Amino acid sequence: MDIKQLKVFSTAAACGSFSRASVALSIAQPALSRYVKSLETELGVKLFYRNGRGIILTEAGKLLDQYAKGILEQASRAASEIAALQLSPHGSVAIGMPPSVGSVLTVPLVERYREQYPQIAMRVVEGFSGHVLEWLLTGKIDVAVLYNAPAMSNVLSEPLLKDELVLLGAAKDPNKLPAGQVQAKVLADIPMILPSRPHGLRLLIDQVFGKAGIEPNIVIEIDAMPSTLNLVEKGVGYTVLSYSTVHHLVKAGRIKCFPIVRPQLTRQLLLSTSSQRPMTMATRALTKIVAAQVRELVRDGRWHPR
Repeated sequence: MDIKQLKVFSTAAACGSFSRASVALSIAQPALSRYVKSLETELGVKLFYRNGRGIILTEAGKLLDQYAKGILEQASRAASEIAALQLSPHGSVAIGMPPSVGSVLTVPLVERYREQYPQIAMRVVEGFSGHVLEWLLTGKIDVAVLYNAPAMSNVLSEPLLKDELVLLGAAKDPNKLPAGQVQAKVLADIPMILPSRPHGLRLLIDQVFGKAGIEPNIVIEIDAMPSTLNLVEKGVGYTVLSYSTVHHLVKAGRIKCFPIVRPQLTRQLLLSTSSQRPMTMATRALTKIVAAQVRELVRDGRWHPR
């Protein structure tokens, strides 16, 4: 038996007539009769006595009517609660991203998500892209924002943007580099502060510049971005990062930004979820807001230097 059969049966019982029930349900009387007949055949009992004035429930019919009312009420309540859930989702969701992305994305993302979905508990974790991918695969997070993730059958990824990396130096540039673009070979002649291997940024720099025969003059290795930027601002050396991470420092005149060419240094920012976990409403809502927030940051000039 199914919900449709129970609804037809319950309505017929309440109306006391197949003709009145067919009007109430807006279905033809022969079709209504077939629903009742199929239910009687399935249960192996008569559910109604037919007489000249209409229909009367049998003992089996009275028993089924009691159950039918409860089942239909539960189904109606379930539909209502699910509809309410779509309007105001509940639950929890976790997202992971590299610190360089979190420095520009986390605050506006959390503000927008909490504004639209206040009933959902949100958790944000930061780590290198390799760690973020591992957390996604092991189910520690639901959504990942990461750089240059390898293609995997159990990870669903969509590109967010192509991130151009730039050379950063102190406002009082000790090497007096000319404003505007700099050729990558310059990095071999100036003191560089870069993360150590196997940091994803360092591996990318070694790969791209290595192919071009360029070996950056690395004088300090630091894996902590805040410390790196403090040293850059003091004129100790230069570093390479996404413009988005230092937008506020460049605007404030505390750090200079130089686009790198020949070769250019870029990486793909991806939004990823696991195909091994169900896509909940909270997760789906988060992925949409992440994509929208990144587009907004790009439009505002926060991600790429103008």
